[in-house]
Amino acid sequence: MSTRHILLGLLKAGPSHGYDLKRRHDERFPQARPLAYGQVYTTLQRLVRDGLAEVDGTDADGGPERTLYRSTQAGSDELARWAGEIAAPAPFVANEIFAKVVVSILADGDPASYLRAQRAAHMERMRELTAVKTAPHSDLATVLSADYALNHLDADLRWMNTTAARLTHLTAEVDTA
Repeated sequence: MSTRHILLGLLKAGPSHGYDLKRRHDERFPQARPLAYGQVYTTLQRLVRDGLAEVDGTDADGGPERTLYRSTQAGSDELARWAGEIAAPAPFVANEIFAKVVVSILADGDPASYLRAQRAAHMERMRELTAVKTAPHSDLATVLSADYALNHLDADLRWMNTTAARLTHLTAEVDTA
């Protein structure tokens, strides 16, 4: 995810403090990694530097002084451009799981055992995500983000099953290369 563009999107609702942007990010993207405050403020500084956001004043509300940020027209244009771009499908077909299977073969390990353990970890994560999305007060954003992750985990599981069924051939291929 592009933190820069997510923050620009959140600024479309109006001027905001970094604290509010972090909170809204974590609410809107509940299954994403929460943003660190330092990441929010560093990104805001870069947006200001690049002319995509600007300082809209400060306030204290009885506490420490806080800076308000707002999107500029250039920021709105950049956000519209980014939001309209097609996300490229994964350009490479190898991933960490595949790499570990091959390395396990090369290192005389037990790739079948590794795949069983990885399947178990995927299944546990799928149970966690199912509980999150079926919780009584789950909002649609939570359900959709959990569905996205579940579909990817399911694809991984199908790949792991196919790979496990072909381990003998893969081992022979890796050993002769």
